[in-house]
Amino acid sequence: MNPRIKPLALAVAAFALVAAAVGAGYWWGHSNDTAGAMGDASGERRILYWYDPMVPQERYEKPGKSSMGMTLIPKYADPASGGGEREVLYWYDPMVPDQHFDKPGKSPFMDMALVPKHADGDAGADSGIRITPGVRQNLGMRTETVELGSLAGTVQAPGTVTWDLRKERVVSARVDSIVDRLYVRAPFDTVRAGQPLASVIAREWSTAIAEARALRGARTAAARSMGGAASERLRVLGMPAGARAGAGGTVTLTSPVSGVVSEIGVREGQFAGMGALLFRVNGTDTVWLEASVPQASVGDIVRGTPVTAMVTSMPGKTFNGRVEALLPQLDATSRTQKARIVLDNPGALLSPGMFAQVTIRPVDGVEVPLVPTDALVGNGTNARVIVLGTGERFKPVLVRTGRSSGGKTEILEGLRGGERVVVSGQFLIDSEANLSGALTRLGVGAPNEPAAPKQSGSAMPNAAPAAPPKSPAATEARR
Repeated sequence: MNPRIKPLALAVAAFALVAAAVGAGYWWGHSNDTAGAMGDASGERRILYWYDPMVPQERYEKPGKSSMGMTLIPKYADPASGGGEREVLYWYDPMVPDQHFDKPGKSPFMDMALVPKHADGDAGADSGIRITPGVRQNLGMRTETVELGSLAGTVQAPGTVTWDLRKERVVSARVDSIVDRLYVRAPFDTVRAGQPLASVIAREWSTAIAEARALRGARTAAARSMGGAASERLRVLGMPAGARAGAGGTVTLTSPVSGVVSEIGVREGQFAGMGALLFRVNGTDTVWLEASVPQASVGDIVRGTPVTAMVTSMPGKTFNGRVEALLPQLDATSRTQKARIVLDNPGALLSPGMFAQVTIRPVDGVEVPLVPTDALVGNGTNARVIVLGTGERFKPVLVRTGRSSGGKTEILEGLRGGERVVVSGQFLIDSEANLSGALTRLGVGAPNEPAAPKQSGSAMPNAAPAAPPKSPAATEARR
């Protein structure tokens, strides 16, 4: 044989062997793929189809690359359903779970894929997004346990000090009289109970007083029996309690209570007709505080609710009181309602017209789940929290919130207490864009098959994944 032909023959023989090996390997692999797709007697899991985890509603008959350039993932038959595909009742948007659709596709509300609701619930499927402890630490995620309790909340409101009108007394002329002398000449002088205020000349009073004295000193029984009638006449004529008859037919009027003479209606020598106001005396042991309470906080305030108040002129000093009544008067501009508060006024330090800052402490109610206010995502009917479940998986849960105070918020529906909620980093989980894209880029693995979200009264399913950025620069920017 020609020596030049021998190396060429050897090369052709080697190429044929390599081609045969490649062909055998392709046939073996193709046979295994077909058997895996159809199942075999050994009980191997049957593949129903392949799908792109970023677009789970699109199905492929064989493995390969998706339209987004990602490797397709097999969808296995559910052994619990006899090897067949799980029955889908309807599809829904996780952000609007009450709206149902007959077939898969894009949500008309948000740019996200519809999620299937299976007839057998979540059997065999893990709901939520799994985040390993290491990734959680890198993201700075923190969780806290939901506790049962009641908010010892306070309501802050501005108020203005006024006289306690229940302590106010008026000294008036019940009969025609002339003011003979004033013993208290200046308004806002302090007086004590029984202290003389003025002496007046009133003919009817003087005559009635003289008759009563004469009858009390009479010697006959008949005359003395008329003494009671004379005293009744004095009462009918409106003789003030504590009034004393003086020299020259004058009558001295005294203060009925201790306090401040807030108004003087006459001067010396002036005629005072029947019913004319002579003096107005206000007690100072207590004062009223009219506070403007926000309408949203009125429901927690009842009669007797404790109150503390501070005035700017006396920093650091507090005055204690209680709510006497919520006045049926609502300010349409500020949306506040007046609360009448009775404040103790030791030393008569508080005066009408003073501005005060009021702290109202509503009585604690029934115990409800309390979460940190920072854990809430959204508000109103869209309020939700991110709950840490089993398997290090997180899922959003719709909640109905109540009052907030001291960094805590009441949860009226959606939680029972004892759950762990995310208080830092929850927006990353809740965000539709970050739910699949950012978490995957941070090293959070996607499940082997699309999770069947659980639909309950308070749980909100996982949002559909969003497409990841096309370049490393975009990935770094998203981080």
